[in-house]
Amino acid sequence: MLRKVVAAATISLSAACAPGHGPGAGRAEAPWTTLFDGTSLAAWTTTGDANWQLSDGVVSADMGAGFLVTRESYGDFELEVEFFVSPDANSGVFLRCANPAKPGAMTCYEVNIFDQRRDPTYRTGAIVGVAKPNVKIDAGNRWNTYHISVHARHLVVTLNGQTTVDVEDDKLATGAIGLQYAGGQVKFRSVRIRAQ
Repeated sequence: MLRKVVAAATISLSAACAPGHGPGAGRAEAPWTTLFDGTSLAAWTTTGDANWQLSDGVVSADMGAGFLVTRESYGDFELEVEFFVSPDANSGVFLRCANPAKPGAMTCYEVNIFDQRRDPTYRTGAIVGVAKPNVKIDAGNRWNTYHISVHARHLVVTLNGQTTVDVEDDKLATGAIGLQYAGGQVKFRSVRIRAQ
């Protein structure tokens, strides 16, 4: 009899833990939307004078200074960005930009790409002015992937599978996304978002 009770309890517990059961059950996960696939910048506008060029499945720049900025605004989302930079590059992924015409660290969350930043406090992997990276990762001379999760106050940055920032901040609630060029060589080849 005891075995039957234990077996029944185990089955009930397994069912409760199975996908589709428990808190949040029935909520379908939003699909990924491609913002850049290597062939078109239709989802983006430009600011500044960076010499963005489309070629061989990437968008790149190596002169000037400026941004690619999404035409849409986003609040809560997951974002994946694949990028290649030279060791001396200054770039970044800007989130919830309050003024898409003038992105900056004061009006956006700036997830930095800047290995050789003079003050390394907010180097590659940091959110400038909000959280320094808890692990040092150099991005120069290779392809990298940022996975960025932004849900209400909670911001998590993962670079090449390692979490560099996990922080809460309520400075900005919604806005455009920007990709920055400010120095060196910068390339992006895939950008996709899953808005919540």
